Amino acid sequence: MAQVARRKGDFMAKTLSVPTPDGEIAIYEAEPEGKPRGALVVIQEAFGVNDHIEDVTRRFAASGYRAVAPHLFHRSGDPRLDYGNFEKVLPHMQALTEAGLVADLDATLGHLSAAGFSYGAIGVVGFCMGGTVTFLAACKYAIGAAVSFYGGGVAEGRFGMDPLVEMAPLLKAPWLGLYGDQDQSIPVDQVEALREATSKANVPTEIVRYPDAGHGFHCDARESYHEPSAKDAWRRTLEWLDRYLATS
Repeated sequence: MAQVARRKGDFMAKTLSVPTPDGEIAIYEAEPEGKPRGALVVIQEAFGVNDHIEDVTRRFAASGYRAVAPHLFHRSGDPRLDYGNFEKVLPHMQALTEAGLVADLDATLGHLSAAGFSYGAIGVVGFCMGGTVTFLAACKYAIGAAVSFYGGGVAEGRFGMDPLVEMAPLLKAPWLGLYGDQDQSIPVDQVEALREATSKANVPTEIVRYPDAGHGFHCDARESYHEPSAKDAWRRTLEWLDRYLATS
């Protein structure tokens, strides 16, 4: 298990590899100083585990969590993609499957379990396509909490998954969804349909809509960044995790 570590501020960051049925997956990991308050899996956008996702992972570590970001594109070359060229993104997204994603989640959760975290002390937070994968995780595992930032596939399904509105009754973890009303890829009527569907789950759920935000509003490396919405969404995310994650 190769590791490259460096200390920055009040956390240690490193990259390691763990096995999956399809070869090793790289995981970027940031650990806080002292005893973590829990563990988090940070699920990438469609642009890979890039500088922004690594930064978000470190932000969670600075908030006291042991945070990991698995490289979900490891089967298709594990690129760090440019925000300005979505054409290069599509082949990597199209290569994702529900079975492959579950295998990667199994490996990542197994890594955290081996480090001493119970599922109840583990949360999953995802952005863009990662928001969709987070919903999948919350349906497959009885983890402590889950937060999806503008996760698509609400009405049509992605990666061979059922639409999120159909998966909603399967939720096993408290789930928070954060969406922008100006998001052209996820219409408000779909968001409201998801609110209705998740309200019938047997776990706490909540959806927050931001009237002035579009897709990718939390990413400060993109033109779509909307600071007021991003700051409020981050605050709500930390509150959700604090409310529902078990003490590790």
